[in-house]
Amino acid sequence: MTSSVEYNIGLLIYPDFTQLDATAPYQVFSTIPTARVHLIWKNLEPVKDMSGLVLHPTTTFADCPQLNVICVPGGGMGIVPMMRDLEVLRFLKQQAKNAQYITSVCTGSLILAAAGLLQGYKAGCHWMFRDCLTCMGVEVSHERVVVDRNRITGGGITAGIDFGLVVAAELWGEETAKFIQLFLEYNPSPPFNAGSPETAGAVTKLVKRAGVEIFEAILLESQQAAIRLESNQK
Repeated sequence: MTSSVEYNIGLLIYPDFTQLDATAPYQVFSTIPTARVHLIWKNLEPVKDMSGLVLHPTTTFADCPQLNVICVPGGGMGIVPMMRDLEVLRFLKQQAKNAQYITSVCTGSLILAAAGLLQGYKAGCHWMFRDCLTCMGVEVSHERVVVDRNRITGGGITAGIDFGLVVAAELWGEETAKFIQLFLEYNPSPPFNAGSPETAGAVTKLVKRAGVEIFEAILLESQQAAIRLESNQK
């Protein structure tokens, strides 16, 4: 099914991240015998996601091997401190120097952008936070998975499976990705046509209203990150 070449794939986890942004691609990658999938954080203490699910990091920044793929999942308020955390941003920039692919799911692209890793690239994001990504000078795409050279970025949350399959096809070939899709029985048939603001109708306003506090906080941090990036380039 695959070659014997091993790939190190790292998923950053952090307090208040969105677990499905990480666990969906983790499920895809872990199907491959030659994939070494790492859950990465500053230390090995348990990390709680925004809904209370606890995951255990498998390696630290200091001990992490050079990754073939570095992936940053998104989150709600959890991404705000990550966008200004110098230790996190330094780790991402260091890994990105030699990584084959620099990637994200959902609002994880905002953290990549804050690290200066999406300038000059087209990228995706959760639909509600696309304007935040635009603030940082990134060309935003509405595609579910966006591929621009060695940057691969997924849309919101559930796009993590699609994202994982796209990365799998890049690393191991399309037939392997198809094998994984069938093995996982990934054959989505949602009960409602409400998975995007273009089709959801009136419920879109309700979702925006529920998330306005998070949106405003992330937008402000995106604007501040853009100022920092501009200042660093001078």
